[in-house]
Amino acid sequence: MQVLKKTKSLCPECMKVLEAEIYEDNGVVYIRKTCAEHGHFEDIYWSDYELYKRAERYERLGDGLENPRTKSEAGCPYDCGICPSHGSHTVLAIIDVTNRCNLRCPICFANAATAGYTYEPTRDQIAEMLKNLRSNRPVPPNSIQFSGGEPTLRDDLPDIIRMAKEAGFDHIEVNTNGIRVSNDPSFLKGLIDAGLSTLYLQFDGMKPGPYIAARGVDLLQTKLKVIENCRSVGLHSVVLVPTLVRGVNDDQVGDIIRFAAKNHDVVRGVNFQPVSMAGRIDKNRLREMRITIPDFLKLVEAQTNGEVKTSDFYPIPVVVPISNAVGALKGRRYQTFTNHQHCGMATMLLPEGDRLVPITKYANVEKFMDSMEKVYEDAVKGSKLRAKMRLLGATRYVNKALLGSMLSSVLLHGDYDSLGEFMHKVVLIGCMHFMDPYNFDLERVRRCTIHYALPDGRIIPFCTMNSIHRQPFERAFSKAP
Repeated sequence: MQVLKKTKSLCPECMKVLEAEIYEDNGVVYIRKTCAEHGHFEDIYWSDYELYKRAERYERLGDGLENPRTKSEAGCPYDCGICPSHGSHTVLAIIDVTNRCNLRCPICFANAATAGYTYEPTRDQIAEMLKNLRSNRPVPPNSIQFSGGEPTLRDDLPDIIRMAKEAGFDHIEVNTNGIRVSNDPSFLKGLIDAGLSTLYLQFDGMKPGPYIAARGVDLLQTKLKVIENCRSVGLHSVVLVPTLVRGVNDDQVGDIIRFAAKNHDVVRGVNFQPVSMAGRIDKNRLREMRITIPDFLKLVEAQTNGEVKTSDFYPIPVVVPISNAVGALKGRRYQTFTNHQHCGMATMLLPEGDRLVPITKYANVEKFMDSMEKVYEDAVKGSKLRAKMRLLGATRYVNKALLGSMLSSVLLHGDYDSLGEFMHKVVLIGCMHFMDPYNFDLERVRRCTIHYALPDGRIIPFCTMNSIHRQPFERAFSKAP
């Protein structure tokens, strides 16, 4: 056994901040802490030490916000708002537009629809939250997700999307279980006309069982109808979002990926989310249900018969050199994914018939990113011509026939349209492991780039929102059902 680092965590019972250790034992990485009142807690942090070490190489530190909204008083994570100690800026902003829901899922980190009160911010409050997010410095978020509850229960959702567009958000997502969208294509068309970019679709498998276990009802045909409706009304950007639970749908990983690839005219990606033991879930089954990122990677390799390998995936911060390089060349700041290196991993697939071809077959990711680091270094030194030449030279690390000209356009223009064109050629496969009080690591929280906006002006990282802040905040802004 070896201790890898010291951090701080939470007591899952009283939510007090505790000293914690992350350690390796027999090839598995664990987190442990002891509460004087509630005893000892231990959970799996990453199930594979070698993959843990590989991810460590991609650490990229951010510089946080120039205009934090709260002071450092009670200590992290209770000062969320965002406080001065936060190390990353907002990349994806989230606004919960309601906690009402048309499902009663046994698994729900938001504990939607059963809280005993209704949280539903007014449009004026939402407008202020959008304005607050866009005032972030040095770079405002470009992407917003409307979530809940089930956001499509709000009939004024198209108006809310228009508000986001007017506030300056280019990429607008709606997080949905798909029930209303499957039954009402005209409502979906209204969302698109208002400015919807992407439907973020709960999608737990390719057979009824996972839906019955995780959602309480068989929704498979509902999900397939959503894809059909998106195709028919012209929405070509759906992200499938499986909540991954051991013993429920861990046998579905390969089938979901193949479904996404087969429907890549509509499906832009799959974001697997290993279950978080927060909100509404049976926490007594912690070890039985827990899946970590290395578990997911190995499931992918096994269930795609090795077409997509563990080595094809990289931690999210791997792309930071691109945004830094393009930003330095253009004299502006872009969003940078300075998430903690153990928060998520991803790869891109280029579907070729029935084959799943990872982007690593067409690009040397390591050398390309090293080149982007050098582009950035040259640009910040004032040698922009040299930097541009080096940038063009970096395309030698990608397959020019397939990716070269397209990637050059993205890098040289650095605009949303160029990036969108590139993303429509690939299917993004990712895994984000959101934390809960059992595996909570304060170091990861401080690097979070996914932030909720609240009506009181606070901006709160995803994992502290769902582990600590959601219930008291919603009660404070709620009304009787």
